[in-house]
Amino acid sequence: MAERVRFRSSTGPMLTGLIDLPQGEVRGWGVFAHGFTLGKDSPAAARICRQLASEGIGMLRFDNLGLGDSEGDWGDGSFTVKVADTVEAAAFMAERGTPARLLVGHSWGGCAVLAAAGRVEGVRAVATVGAPSDPSHAEHQYDAFVDRVLADGSAQWLVGGIKALTLKRAFVEDVRRAQLLDVIPALHRPLLVMHSPTDATVGIENASEIFSLARHPRSFVSLEGSDHLLTAPGQARRAARIVSAWADPYLGD
Repeated sequence: MAERVRFRSSTGPMLTGLIDLPQGEVRGWGVFAHGFTLGKDSPAAARICRQLASEGIGMLRFDNLGLGDSEGDWGDGSFTVKVADTVEAAAFMAERGTPARLLVGHSWGGCAVLAAAGRVEGVRAVATVGAPSDPSHAEHQYDAFVDRVLADGSAQWLVGGIKALTLKRAFVEDVRRAQLLDVIPALHRPLLVMHSPTDATVGIENASEIFSLARHPRSFVSLEGSDHLLTAPGQARRAARIVSAWADPYLGD
């Protein structure tokens, strides 16, 4: 069971999300950050959050700027805005009386929760799934358009042949400036890094770098057999069960 919600983004437009409500005994609450252009209904986001909810952990997953049901222009999003909107999502959860103790991020969303955690009061644990160690890794997805964007200010990008997004110069420059080298060692929260050794989109070396930069308590779990998007049956649910067990000591009041 999910509750549809809306809250204001850090830049003004309204963002739309779903709160997968916890079943049975409520163990805690969290926020999920989706991948680069994926959205709240992507397999990783939906299946992980539903599984966590089935185990008593309520999760807010939401569409970032200009994606899915959210307002705004994706090209105005950038990494800085994605991080700020993750903070806004956690603030929304606190305002409704269900403060997020857990942040979970998939792919680029993993970078976002690492950067956002230090700005969210009450967050006690962070988990990443298939996250790059450098946010600028995302440029690989649109590198064919970068020169045109930097020269003309913007360009249309057809994602997967079906979704048209506007890539803007400020977006590209913001992503290039973003880095986690100082953020990860200063996280001061338990960190779970999950990654598949056969991830063909974000290589396993990214998990190694995140883990090596992190301070204890830190944990690493190999999601062997999983693809980057966790699309095969059971992959996302397996990741969620691991998060659920690992996060248990950090959820209660």
